[in-house]
Amino acid sequence: MNAISTTPTLAWVVLIVSGGLEAGWALCLKASEGFSRLWPSVGFFVMLAGSMVGLSFALRSLPVGVAYGVWVGIGATATALLAIPLFGETVTVLKLVCLALIVAGVVGLNLAGGGHA
Repeated sequence: MNAISTTPTLAWVVLIVSGGLEAGWALCLKASEGFSRLWPSVGFFVMLAGSMVGLSFALRSLPVGVAYGVWVGIGATATALLAIPLFGETVTVLKLVCLALIVAGVVGLNLAGGGHA
């Protein structure tokens, strides 16, 4: 028996947090400037580890295809949105529409029955 019971609801919460950590490590990777800056590099490794641990925890009760798709979708969307103010990346209508399509895909995966193993 696992020390922590993995319910689908808990798995989804952990997966969402883990997707946020994925965005965090991607942003830290950019800020580290090729691992030449200490604290962004440390942040990268800490968030990467947390993101992977969270994803592996969520996979205990969620299907891998759905969980991975949601994890990547959250991470990609959050990274793209946060890079606009943090790194001055451009924002266009097309970019926003494409990000909305990613979010729609994540919602669609959940509605397609992804919450049940």
